Amino acid sequence: MPKALWLLIIGMLVNVTGASFLWPLNAIYIHDHLGKSLSVAGIVLMLNSGASVVGNLWGGFLYDKIGGYRSILLGITISVLALFGLTLWHGWPHYVFFLIFIGLGSGIIFPSMYAMAGSVWKDGGRKAFNAVYVAQNAGVAIGSALGGFVAFYSFNYIFLANLLMFIAFLFIALFGYRNMAGSQISPTNVIQERKPLRNKHKFYALMILCGAYLLGWVGYVQWQSTIAAYTQEVNISLKQYSVLWTVNGALIVLAQPLLQWVLRKYSDRLKGQIMTGFVIFIISFGVAGYSSEFKGFLAAMIILTIGEMLVWPVVPTVADRLAPRGREGFYQGIVNSTATGGRMIGPVLGGVLVDLYGMGILFGFLMVLLVIALILAYFYDVPLKNANQEQATKSS
Repeated sequence: MPKALWLLIIGMLVNVTGASFLWPLNAIYIHDHLGKSLSVAGIVLMLNSGASVVGNLWGGFLYDKIGGYRSILLGITISVLALFGLTLWHGWPHYVFFLIFIGLGSGIIFPSMYAMAGSVWKDGGRKAFNAVYVAQNAGVAIGSALGGFVAFYSFNYIFLANLLMFIAFLFIALFGYRNMAGSQISPTNVIQERKPLRNKHKFYALMILCGAYLLGWVGYVQWQSTIAAYTQEVNISLKQYSVLWTVNGALIVLAQPLLQWVLRKYSDRLKGQIMTGFVIFIISFGVAGYSSEFKGFLAAMIILTIGEMLVWPVVPTVADRLAPRGREGFYQGIVNSTATGGRMIGPVLGGVLVDLYGMGILFGFLMVLLVIALILAYFYDVPLKNANQEQATKSS
């Protein structure tokens, strides 16, 4: 891998590790320390996710206009200022205000990180985005583990640790990303490709694929919300539940050599990888739906993780291939905002279904959603085929 990609990987690891000190503990802090209901906590987290969606779209737009370096610095600056405020004032309602700006700042960062990964290793294809994805998951695992340890001593240290990690990320970006490919805007990428018909069909293809991506995230996030609560009802301890996510993160990192060996012959068959991943997701929820013991949920999590490794890194790869010149950031912004939107909608939708109909109906509903996602993934490239036929007709 290029040295520049390693710098992006390190930056993503530090960034997500810092963020993961806080996000798993947000609901606990709002409920237990600020004395608010779980419904209020859910609304606050939804506002944070909503701000992140706005940040994703804005960050993608900024990447195309001012380059990745300035976009990332802007996102980090907003996050650092908000975290500085949160470290000093973390009462109510200050917590809500600062959490919204943390979501906005973090949202700006991610599209540029992914777009720059595609720029610094054009020949890497899926490997470039997969490397950033692995770093992101390693950061979640490390930050979540350290966050629980730090919170044991004092919640105030959580805010300080998050702030210090983002300051470290600021220095990495400030001195490491300035001259990186995609860091600065140039005449070659501000002028949009003069193929409006083709570009229109590329955008349609992206939106169909993002529809599948959204449904996938709506299902996936249930493991952090409704399924998490359900495990407690079937007498699975919090310690055992945390082991499920430890296995998830460890498998994503440790299984990479095997995954790369398997995919070596299929590196250009991205559509097939996405569809296979969704089929595996469906199997995972089927296993979870019939499980009442820890071993069953562990098996379901392992299956889910295999599907995740096939789908999540590939969608940004496809977006990079579809993006017209000068629109790479915008396309990555759409992909990241779609994932954030799924994480925002999923817990609310799942909670309502469980309250009204129970977990059995939820598992069936999720499997239906994933079948729809599978269909969308199968047909996402139809607009591209139509564009090719139209171009061929005009040429003849």
